[in-house]
Parts: sequence; C-alpha cells; structure tokens
Amino acid sequence: MQLILLERVEGLGNVGDEVTVRPGYGRNYLIPNGKASLATAGNRSIFERRRAQLEKKQEEVFTAAKAEADKMAGLSLEIVRATSDGTHLYGSVSTHDLAELLVENGYAVERRNILLDDQIKAVGDHQFRVRLHPDVTAELTIKVTSEQL
Repeated sequence: MQLILLERVEGLGNVGDEVTVRPGYGRNYLIPNGKASLATAGNRSIFERRRAQLEKKQEEVFTAAKAEADKMAGLSLEIVRATSDGTHLYGSVSTHDLAELLVENGYAVERRNILLDDQIKAVGDHQFRVRLHPDVTAELTIKVTSEQL
C-alpha cells in the first residue's frame, strides 16, 4: 500500500515521504489517525498545496516537545515501596506508576511513551526515558525508597 506521510512517523519517514506499508497498518492506524493519506494523484496535489502548512505544524510540535523535555529535565521524582530486606522491592515500579507520578507533577504523559531499559525492582536511583516526540526523549531519574515500618 502506497501512502503519503502527513506527519513524522518513527521508523517510517518524514512529512511528504511516499512509503510502502502493509495494508493493515495503513488502513487501521496511519490513515484513521491522520498520519498518512493514500498516494493517489489527487492526494499528491492536495498534499503539495498543504506541504508548507504541515511542515510548519511539525516544526511547532517539535519545538513544544523540546521545551517540554527541557522543563522535565529538572524534575525529581520519588516513590516509596515496600521491600523484603530493605533493598529489594516486593513488586516493581512499572510504567503505569511512572506515568501517574508524571501526571501528578503536571505532565500529560501516556504510559506507552515511557521507556524503561530494565525493570525497577530495587531501592535506589533509576534512569528512564520519556518519548515526547519521535525525535525528542527526556532522560529522568526516579528515586525509589524503602517503606519505613
């Protein structure tokens, strides 16, 4: 299936690129979410008329994500969890927990945009990333402390 991308899609291309994707991906995700349109002659001419507007919008989204990442850089997160021996957690700190902490601190972040390299199962400082835009990720640290009984 040939599509024209209307916005940047990670792993696929930039605004205006004509890409070939599997029919289900295009029909069920890219087209309904406004990320692409079918690569027909009519859609190509419509896209060329809207190209400057779409590129400007993408630049504004990128700038806003960059500003949000800079704002997040100074954020310090802390969570208290029950431990078995003072160092190992009974469970783990999940992306759901991290998303809730970020929402409590005033950042609208979805759980799927939080990237954990390793599971957080011990007390201490841990690094994780938040994808704000396909080209912008914020590096954050969370301090996990033991619950005092």
